[in-house]
Amino acid sequence: MIAFFFVIIYLGPLVLMIIVMCVQIKCFHEIITIGYNVYHSYDLPWFRTLSWYFLLCVNYFFYGETVTDYFFTLVQREEPLRILSKYHRFISFTLYLTGFCMFVLSLVKKHYRLQFYMFGWTHVTLLIVVTQSHLVIHNLFEGMIWFIVPISCVICNDIMAYMFGFFFGRTPLIKLSPKKTWEGFIGGFFATVVFGLLLSYVMSGYRCFVCPVEYNNDTNSFTVDCEPSDLFRLQEYVIPGVIQSIIGWKIVRMYPFQIHSIALSTFASLIGPFGGFFASGFKRAFKIKDFANTIPGHGGIMDRFDCQYLMATFVNVYIASFIRGPNPSKLIQQFLTLRPDQQLHIFNTLKSHLTDKGMLTAAAEDE
Repeated sequence: MIAFFFVIIYLGPLVLMIIVMCVQIKCFHEIITIGYNVYHSYDLPWFRTLSWYFLLCVNYFFYGETVTDYFFTLVQREEPLRILSKYHRFISFTLYLTGFCMFVLSLVKKHYRLQFYMFGWTHVTLLIVVTQSHLVIHNLFEGMIWFIVPISCVICNDIMAYMFGFFFGRTPLIKLSPKKTWEGFIGGFFATVVFGLLLSYVMSGYRCFVCPVEYNNDTNSFTVDCEPSDLFRLQEYVIPGVIQSIIGWKIVRMYPFQIHSIALSTFASLIGPFGGFFASGFKRAFKIKDFANTIPGHGGIMDRFDCQYLMATFVNVYIASFIRGPNPSKLIQQFLTLRPDQQLHIFNTLKSHLTDKGMLTAAAEDE
């Protein structure tokens, strides 16, 4: 699996997006199948069809939003895409409403409660799987480093917690997972933080990892070439006096992203495992060992991604809260789609604002 992970990274962002989509569909299938088995709902009219229909609707909404956001120029250039983009949310709502009406029409006597159970099951599954898969794609567009480092930290924590628990584990951590120990939990935390720092240092030096994934309209392909931001430039940091006395260093050169990697690896180690505990509780509630038998010895796809989805949500929130700022290129793209009189109004407003700030001289204004 680790070798496969390296292969898909080498193949680039487009393949990664396709893999994320395939994983999402498989995870949805595994959880929905459990619902069918638990509630013995195979004979419910239309329900298998409706479950997949709702998956299609939700994906259409989320990926339509992504296409409009990240491929704005391409969308505006093609007339059919421009129309779909303009009415995207209305179309999405209409599709969902159609499925809702189909569900109401499918209600039959003696199965009302069971049908509503499965309706709720489908929607919770969509919330957990599809929404968070969409956030993985958003993280990938910010730069492959925001995709690879968090995923690798979760994998590292899973492996190192097992190793520390196997050799040193004595104290049970949580009843939901009797084999998990405090020794493994703490050892995995420190190992993951160190791993995150080292991996971030290596990856921060490569533009293909740190540059945002953008769509090139001229070549009709994804590009990951840019001038790295300050986040990925080596900086000198003064080490606190207490730590200086221990390691003997006064100054250390590191990438600012490495500091952020500490937050990512800490979440992957301390909070991420609760995604696994949640999955364990879910399986125990329905008396099943694995979500499926897709991967021999590892259970289903969902067994491998229970922590990853929680991690993806945190990364997306972290980027929005502490990293991402206004994007000038997207503002310019939207500006160019306005009518000439609207563009002129914005231009005059901006010119007046810059003149008041002293950033635009009167002579330059006259020219």
